Amino acid sequence: METNGTASSGLYTYDLAPTKKEGRRWGAYNVFTLWANDVHSLGNYAFAIGLFALGLNVWGILAAFVLASLLLFLLLTLSGFMGHKTGVPFPVMSRIAFGVKGAKIPAGIRGAVAIAWFGIQTYLASSVLDALLLAMFPGLRTLEAHSVLGQTSLGWITFMILWLLQVLIVSYGMQMIRRYMAFAAPTTLIAMSALAAWMFFRAGGSISLSNGHPLTGGAMWLHVLQGAALWVVIYGTFVLNFCDFTRSARSRGSIVRGNVVGIPVNMLFFAVIVVVLSGAQFKLDGQIITSPTDIVRTIPNMILLAAASLALIALTIAVNLLANFVAPIYALVNLFPQRLNFRRAGLVSAVIGLVILPWNLYNSPIAVEYFLGGLGALLGPLFGVIMADYWLLRRARVNVPDLYTEDARGEYHYRRGYNPRAVWAFVPSAAIAVVIALVPAFHAVAGFSWFIGAILGAGLYAVIADRNVLIRDVDGEAIAVAAE
Repeated sequence: METNGTASSGLYTYDLAPTKKEGRRWGAYNVFTLWANDVHSLGNYAFAIGLFALGLNVWGILAAFVLASLLLFLLLTLSGFMGHKTGVPFPVMSRIAFGVKGAKIPAGIRGAVAIAWFGIQTYLASSVLDALLLAMFPGLRTLEAHSVLGQTSLGWITFMILWLLQVLIVSYGMQMIRRYMAFAAPTTLIAMSALAAWMFFRAGGSISLSNGHPLTGGAMWLHVLQGAALWVVIYGTFVLNFCDFTRSARSRGSIVRGNVVGIPVNMLFFAVIVVVLSGAQFKLDGQIITSPTDIVRTIPNMILLAAASLALIALTIAVNLLANFVAPIYALVNLFPQRLNFRRAGLVSAVIGLVILPWNLYNSPIAVEYFLGGLGALLGPLFGVIMADYWLLRRARVNVPDLYTEDARGEYHYRRGYNPRAVWAFVPSAAIAVVIALVPAFHAVAGFSWFIGAILGAGLYAVIADRNVLIRDVDGEAIAVAAE
């Protein structure tokens, strides 16, 4: 199954090309900063504080995050190794299982989810900036008297400021994103630690261990498992395209060390901050906060209020760049390689994230649950198929040059560029995952839809995949892999 080695202009561009070893600059600290920023997002705090509101006590919340972080460490390390070995971004990685053309399916799904959340996260950050500006300049309230397309004049101004800032950062490429993360990570950790410490002392040096109506017995452990599962689901996007970042990692050791500190250690630290903020506020007035912004807005000192607000904004921008900007950029470059590069694709992603009017999307529970929830449920089956193909069938051996050729003799050409077996494994698994996630009758197990979809996708693909393939390792050695 030799190919002519010629890369197709429809598959190969500078941005999609494998990262050369001499150009890999991401060390363990860079991998850690990725998690230090992303874990502490406003959306994640809202989710975790929601566990306290549902009745989990401090120990239940900590147990949920310990379990989830161990699972995520395993999944993300396996995913990260794929990026380090091949040096390719997620849309190209998907070609291994789905084919050189079929890869547009997983990349498109991942990109659609990310673009929607890019707009929503920008809106959340702009809300924090709104509150800060109103506290500093009360006269700006006149800009809230009128609204256009569901957003006030002040909201439009702050949203566009943050929108433009993110577009500017992305226009300088992945190295600028890496530098921004290195700056934002310590800022985030210091700010959140200081906020938790302030609340702890404000509450008299102790916190409430529950909301007054704690769950017990089987109900508690069910919520612990559901909380852990949902936390993994939140990172269902990242476990797919972690290779977008680890393709630039210096070594496997860098990935492991960065993941150890960034996932189990950092997530437990995050959980501690959550229980301190929630428990301290509940002890003070019996109220359950919905987000750290609720506490930030009560800071009496204007200088401290400004510092805390700006830290939250810097954090949200970092999360957006990592989780919601890079993935659609590579997806769009993969779709239109002859027209888009990293910078242009970033602008297209940002424009789409603007025109969908994300504040209306976020304020519609139906849209969030059915549109984003439905798309999110598709990520588990994609992960299952891709991981089964890479680790079980191919045993981590990949013919990288053939990922960029449309030659019919190419290993990943399959049938006209699509691998029908991967599609056959994905479609029924995805259908079942979506039904479990969205149909009310399955509410009790809806939180496990990602896992169910991933297991079904991997299992089906392992059964129906072509078990006899000829592959060439990245070092150029031809290796035959056959089923035993």
